[in-house]
Amino acid sequence: MSYFKYQDKAIFYEEYGQGEPIIFLHGNTASSKMSEFLMPLYAENFRCILIDFLGNGQSDRVDNFSPDMWHDEALQTIALTEYLQCGKVSLIGTSGGAWAAVNAALERPDLFHAVIADSFDGRTLNENFTANLLAERKAAKEDTQSREFYELCQGADWEKVVDLDTEALLKCAEEKRPLFHKPLEELKIPILFMGSREDESCRNNIEEEYIEMASMLSQSSVYLFQNGGHPSLFSNAEEAATLIKNFISQHITE
Repeated sequence: MSYFKYQDKAIFYEEYGQGEPIIFLHGNTASSKMSEFLMPLYAENFRCILIDFLGNGQSDRVDNFSPDMWHDEALQTIALTEYLQCGKVSLIGTSGGAWAAVNAALERPDLFHAVIADSFDGRTLNENFTANLLAERKAAKEDTQSREFYELCQGADWEKVVDLDTEALLKCAEEKRPLFHKPLEELKIPILFMGSREDESCRNNIEEEYIEMASMLSQSSVYLFQNGGHPSLFSNAEEAATLIKNFISQHITE
């Protein structure tokens, strides 16, 4: 078990495989436990680094999550990259982790080769975000499979973690906080926007949003799977792994 210090707290990370380094950034209420299931698809080709953001998984707990949590998680990602001293890395962020990945790349483009931003709403939260979040979290707490997922990722105190996350997201939506702390147009490294057309957790016009974001950037690609739930990194695991390997390899060698 490996940890590094960030603002006097311990952040957990774990490594698999060897090769070019990539960091997996988990989504809200998830943890590195979720990405462990993907390692057979990546560890033969890459040095895979899995992080538990503060307040999640095996990292130290916090009293509350910032409503700007995806920027805070970006700073944690930057801190881990600097701590590892392994040169440039690529980032795979899924759901909430996608915002963290883009923010990290905007803040410190010198640290990263490429970004995969998977299954997220893009520049703004969808118009029904608050209602959907409250309904989804209420249903999840009453669903045995969802409760087991939360416990797998967070441990025995999963309900408190979920409640703190919900509270921060509601505040973010209510206050219309910017999801990117710098203009997206300033992104200077290659990015792949990835998702699924069947993903009910993302905005209905996800393809339109991805294409508009990609049009603002010089090194960008968009790929949407026809089928699969949230997030596509897992629901289309093998196809996504092939796509990501090719994308990262292409831009590492350029």
